Amino acid sequence: MKNVSALFAALALSAAVAAPALAAPQTFVLDNSHSFPRFSYSHFGYSTQMSRFNKTTGKVVFDAAARTGSVDIVIDTKSVDTGFATFDEHIQGEDFLDTAKYPTASFKSTRVVFEGDKPSKIEGNLTLKGVTKPVTLTVTSFQAMPHPMLKKDAIGANAFTVVKRSEFNAGKYAPYVGDEVRIDIALEAIKE
Repeated sequence: MKNVSALFAALALSAAVAAPALAAPQTFVLDNSHSFPRFSYSHFGYSTQMSRFNKTTGKVVFDAAARTGSVDIVIDTKSVDTGFATFDEHIQGEDFLDTAKYPTASFKSTRVVFEGDKPSKIEGNLTLKGVTKPVTLTVTSFQAMPHPMLKKDAIGANAFTVVKRSEFNAGKYAPYVGDEVRIDIALEAIKE
């Protein structure tokens, strides 16, 4: 009987030690060749203009078993790409991004909400032009699996939010140029 008790104690101890390893959070580094924040807004009602930022860095922590995670992203605002160099400079000016004074924007999560085994919303703080406001990113797709080319674990997601640029001291020409700006991010990250 002592041997059986000792065996159960050893099994319980080994399960307790192994369990955290199975549910351990994993850290993923953004793949900056596949992670692009985009923004779109109404241009005098004529069209919806779409632009992006070409340089983004950051990390994502994901724990599938515990259904928790965190996101920390930094956007190089000087990498704004409207498709027209003169307009890139205009957007970087004081009236809009003021990249000379604020060369980066950031998003830092405060909570990740899951539906089943996938994140559905990411709540956090967006800092743009020195102003920090809470925003919620709605996740429209999510994938976690080994990367077929890199042979490492990887994650990918698409998410969006809508902000008012006037709340970030970038409201020049509103409401003619739309105050509401939709921010979309396509993100891929590789396990550290």
